[in-house]
Amino acid sequence: MSLPARFNAFRIHSDAAGYRSGLEDMTLDALSAGEVVIRTAYSSVNFKDALAGTGQGKILRRFPLNGGIDVAGHVVASTDPALREGDAVLVTGCGLSETRDGGYAEYARLESKWVIPLPAGLDLRESMILGTAGFTAALALYRMHDNRQTPDLGPLAVTGATGGVGSLAVDIFSRAGFEVHAISGKPEHADYLKGIGASEVLGRDALATTRPMESVRFGGGLDNVGGPMLNSLLAQTAPYGNVASAGLAATADLPTTVMPFIIRGVSLVGVASAGTARDIRQAVWEKLAGDWKPRHLDRICTREVTLAQLPEVFPTMLAGGSLGRTLVRL
Repeated sequence: MSLPARFNAFRIHSDAAGYRSGLEDMTLDALSAGEVVIRTAYSSVNFKDALAGTGQGKILRRFPLNGGIDVAGHVVASTDPALREGDAVLVTGCGLSETRDGGYAEYARLESKWVIPLPAGLDLRESMILGTAGFTAALALYRMHDNRQTPDLGPLAVTGATGGVGSLAVDIFSRAGFEVHAISGKPEHADYLKGIGASEVLGRDALATTRPMESVRFGGGLDNVGGPMLNSLLAQTAPYGNVASAGLAATADLPTTVMPFIIRGVSLVGVASAGTARDIRQAVWEKLAGDWKPRHLDRICTREVTLAQLPEVFPTMLAGGSLGRTLVRL
């Protein structure tokens, strides 16, 4: 396949002229080094992408770089014999739009050690509706499973349930056989949450307690918010249940006590998706393509945009106004 002389990319700069981002014309030679070149089919928009694209968060460690922490497409050139021209592949995290050019471009050059062949059971579009958000939700469940989380312990709570990670967690956890209680401050989206797998939709007041221990209400859960809500979830979790921490939509602080840990044996499990080891990464994607594959991806994908439309998406996401997932179509 012939490679292009030039192509479009959504590129981010920070220099003497200030912090700025937008569509640019660039060449393959200007891309970060790597063994694999793909023609991008899809990317997605995550909270981290909105921070990077607007400069409201210190995400990029060098400039300029193409945005987009997710990418999926077809191999057009490779020096790694394990990846051949025409192969469908994906990458999430792994330094994209942080230390190397990301997926917001018509072409991307990638390090082969992080490239995952698209597993049977997913197409490229589905893989990017999932993206980092779906991978994070599934990694949380993977870690909870490792620590013996079962449906018998009780329902799993999901905070920030209308966001990308939250929405996909509701669907994935339900698909895996758990009862799911969605926690959201957006009662107008209760039907949406029930439609993707939540058996109960609870307001934020369900996690408003400040006491170190409360009556057991949940078997565990996934927290995307941080702060007092995470503390309250820990205080209401069943003995030997697991709470996975994956976000800080409210705050990075955690005002809590050791009581849930030393009295009920509750585990607080960290979920850091960006640098996950390849063997675990591969296993999680196989689960996402198999018995954990969400049933409602098309409902969760609430918006599909082009590179040129990205600046319209970022402010809404940063203001907490997004619902589900935004797909970027290349």
